[in-house]
Amino acid sequence: MSFFERYLSAWVALCIVAGIGLGQLLPGPVQAIGAMEVARVNLPVGLLIWVMIIPMLLRIDFGALGQVRRHWRGIGVTLFVNWAVKPFSMALLGWIFVRHVFAPWLPAEQHDSYIAGLILLAAAPCTAMVFVWSRLTGGHPLFTLSQVALNDSIMVFAFAPIVALLLGLSAISVPWDTLVTSVVLYIVIPVVIAQVIRRALLARGAAALEAALARIGPWSIGALLATLVLLFAFQGRAILTQPLVIAMLALPILIQVVFNAGLAYWLNRRVGEAHEVACPSALIGASNFFELAVAAAISLYGFESGAALATVVGVLIEVPVMLVVVRVVNRTRGWYEAGGAAQASEASRTA
Repeated sequence: MSFFERYLSAWVALCIVAGIGLGQLLPGPVQAIGAMEVARVNLPVGLLIWVMIIPMLLRIDFGALGQVRRHWRGIGVTLFVNWAVKPFSMALLGWIFVRHVFAPWLPAEQHDSYIAGLILLAAAPCTAMVFVWSRLTGGHPLFTLSQVALNDSIMVFAFAPIVALLLGLSAISVPWDTLVTSVVLYIVIPVVIAQVIRRALLARGAAALEAALARIGPWSIGALLATLVLLFAFQGRAILTQPLVIAMLALPILIQVVFNAGLAYWLNRRVGEAHEVACPSALIGASNFFELAVAAAISLYGFESGAALATVVGVLIEVPVMLVVVRVVNRTRGWYEAGGAAQASEASRTA
């Protein structure tokens, strides 16, 4: 992991402090930035999010989709957890914790918005960071690449309908036009731009692509941190009056990470996939494309919304929680492979 990636939680914490201070000391300029909108799209944030997302999408090789059939069972587990379990389990956890367990301590007018943010976070499977987690667990590189390419392809078409469905089931109004605009702006267009740039760089050789990724990687992190500073500049008053809101929103996210990682890991073991496939399959099910979630939350509900805050809490706990998941799957390799050996032995006896 790079220096910035390893200490992402620390940078987010600093952004919280800087953003809150900026919002309190310079409310006028902050409000002016917030007012720079066209069709509910904040122009400075939209630009920052493109700088954030496009370098990550440059890593995606959609040609790897041809590798999907080589590990169809692991891919099947990934798709099941990411699209049939993860968003729906998060909607359930949001309903339990926001509307019931923590309801007395959360502002009632933000309940719907908090749940919406949690749903947006869960409906966007991780992209770039999966490669980091996969390397740390010795994951199969081609499987990792193929599952990310497939998930990103599905996300272009499935993100908006799943979000709309779950918001509707949660009795939250669905601004369809803004939702579709967010998908086009923050998924479709960046994917097209990234693939055009990727092909142009690969035409000069793989080294040119790697060199470009190394140069623009810090820009992506910087854009993320700048976006978070702006968001917390708007959220400062709510956080100062409700300092425990971040911890209350973190709990359902934490439970969802553990549940989905454990489910994908166990299912891969049950279907007989190798450990090097189970690791990235479990990790993509636990992690989130939080950049997209933050962008969509801001577009749909605004800087000062509970939805935007909920997605940022996902950013705050992403790295430490995922490092714990990485440690667990590494330490349980013996248990995992023993189960696979037992299943293979049983299969040979029945044959």
